[in-house]
Amino acid sequence: MNIKIKKQIEAFVNEHIGTFHAKRVEGLKKLKLNELLQRKNPYLFRAKNLNLSTCLITAILEAHLSSSEEGSFGGFLEKLAIHVAEITGGGQKSAASGIDIELNRDSTRYLIAVKSGKNWGNSSSHKDQKLNFKRAVQVIRQSDKKTLLQPTLGICYGNFKTVTSGDYLHIGGQSFWHLISGDKNLYVDLVEPLGHNAEKHDAAFKEEKDNTYNRLLRDLTNEYCEPSGAINWQKLVQFVSGNITK
Repeated sequence: MNIKIKKQIEAFVNEHIGTFHAKRVEGLKKLKLNELLQRKNPYLFRAKNLNLSTCLITAILEAHLSSSEEGSFGGFLEKLAIHVAEITGGGQKSAASGIDIELNRDSTRYLIAVKSGKNWGNSSSHKDQKLNFKRAVQVIRQSDKKTLLQPTLGICYGNFKTVTSGDYLHIGGQSFWHLISGDKNLYVDLVEPLGHNAEKHDAAFKEEKDNTYNRLLRDLTNEYCEPSGAINWQKLVQFVSGNITK
């Protein structure tokens, strides 16, 4: 990686990664047991024989963190991709709805929508993205009749092959970072700046996670456990799914 580019990327990561970690901690502080339970499947937990309160809380908390962190960090990665495209030349933040980057490479103008991972959105989201590509092409064509336009879905990680669906180019992982930067090794080099101060951030997160775990366990015991200590599954299911008044 070019030294100047490397320093610019490191500066961007150092400036913005703290926000991601701060959101992780703040998210834990706001967690409430009943709000978590309402988003989970109590039948699944019962079928898995999670009769220890500690096991149930661990399952609920880890499932929540997995989904919330993926989304939050995905947003950071998308911003990083836009920044990389800008500082390596040829790329800029797009003003078109649903398009993140407009990039000129080899006589082609790429209209790139950046997504963190391959499994993004639902069928409705995918349809909307196709419409966004179509509208962006129509607007550009009003003033530019000649340039080759390539709608592109850029995925930040994954080793799938680059393909063209007919509606857009589908590119990810190393190929995506190479496209927006011109550097085949950038996808690996990004790991280093992302690890800066990770231990410090993780210590603060772990402390808050432990506090949250204890708090959720206390509330589960108080609200959904029998005097004997057994989980009252009927009461728990009634809270999550009960909707017929007497």
